[in-house]
Amino acid sequence: MVDPYALYPALANVSPALATLGTGSGPMTVPMGAVLFDENSPCKGFPLVLEGEVKVSRHSSDGRSLELYRVVPGELCLASSASLFRSQPLAAHAIATRPTTLLLIPPAVFTQWLEAPAFRNEVLGLFAERMADLTGLIDAVAFQKLDRRLAAALLGRGQDLALTHQDLADELGTVREIVSRLLRRFEREGWVELSRERIQIRNSGALRAVANDG
Repeated sequence: MVDPYALYPALANVSPALATLGTGSGPMTVPMGAVLFDENSPCKGFPLVLEGEVKVSRHSSDGRSLELYRVVPGELCLASSASLFRSQPLAAHAIATRPTTLLLIPPAVFTQWLEAPAFRNEVLGLFAERMADLTGLIDAVAFQKLDRRLAAALLGRGQDLALTHQDLADELGTVREIVSRLLRRFEREGWVELSRERIQIRNSGALRAVANDG
């Protein structure tokens, strides 16, 4: 089992100690696709990811999804901490993108842990890091053309991508139909080759030129 203190060194100075919390806090393992929390639901605890990965997203009323960030071992969840700080419902949705093992720290314990300077500084540092990430995301969504963002999303994954059009739409915060239309345009240009749930990159240089345009 992964040592949580190795991933989260600040836990060495918190009270009550992690070892005293009992089995109610975990560790628990959930399968890929498991929903860890949903928008507008109460926060049941502060997750500490030991293995796996968690994707945190926002959903619109028309079914679209925008990925905000991912939490991997050693990182903290902004949505959970913000909900606990404000004693308000969660403002995002989280699912496990692979089999994931985590601890779920009760809200009252999380509040006590914030009295430890090392842990409090780690949580506040998280806010600063995630805010920078979200500012970049807002810039991308608001100011970059979708064809540039799609071209950038296709790069850096190798030549043969096991991705659906819906996967890319979710990643870019748009609808599948628009992504499909752009991909067909890329295919007509000879930049990609499309098949069922796969995208073959044929001209990385052309995609890179589109991604860097403007």
